[in-house]
Amino acid sequence: MATQIRIAQDESADEVLSNDPFALLTGMLLDQQFPMERAFAGPAKVLERFGTLDVAAIAAAEPEGFADLCATPPAVHRYGRAMAGRIQALATVVRDEYDGDASRIWSDAPTGAELFARVKKLPGFGEQKAKIFVALLAKQLGVRPDGWDRAAGDYAEAGSFRSVADVVDPESLQKVRDFKKAAKAAAKATQG
Repeated sequence: MATQIRIAQDESADEVLSNDPFALLTGMLLDQQFPMERAFAGPAKVLERFGTLDVAAIAAAEPEGFADLCATPPAVHRYGRAMAGRIQALATVVRDEYDGDASRIWSDAPTGAELFARVKKLPGFGEQKAKIFVALLAKQLGVRPDGWDRAAGDYAEAGSFRSVADVVDPESLQKVRDFKKAAKAAAKATQG
């Protein structure tokens, strides 16, 4: 990856995201119930503590030891031990189905629908997360197979600040936070 990702808002963590497709995928996996910039800094912590982001090594790591590594403060996620298992499950799929190369999930997807289906099938990726990741790939890495915008739904909208797909600097991070806060408030207002 040649494009500089700036989601973690930390130069070394963003460098890891920019240079390692599995790191970017793992950051997206960790982006739930946790501040997005800290989630996307998680892969750099794994690299620092484990010594590699090689999917075969992560998949084969002793689960308790890997969970300890992920849960040690500052943890890779609020639920570090649980997320360690998900990282290992994700690494296993990438190792077994994509020959250890996470970028193959998107580099040879012929259509946006196929890309979305591949991402949604990954451990820890539901429909919304898959749409956001498709949008992130398109908006920040230029991965735009035919129909990617339909697959990403509203997250494909140009100039929107709906998700991590739109975070490129501190200002856009704040705009995404503001959007999410407003969306939560609107949802709460309609419920009660």
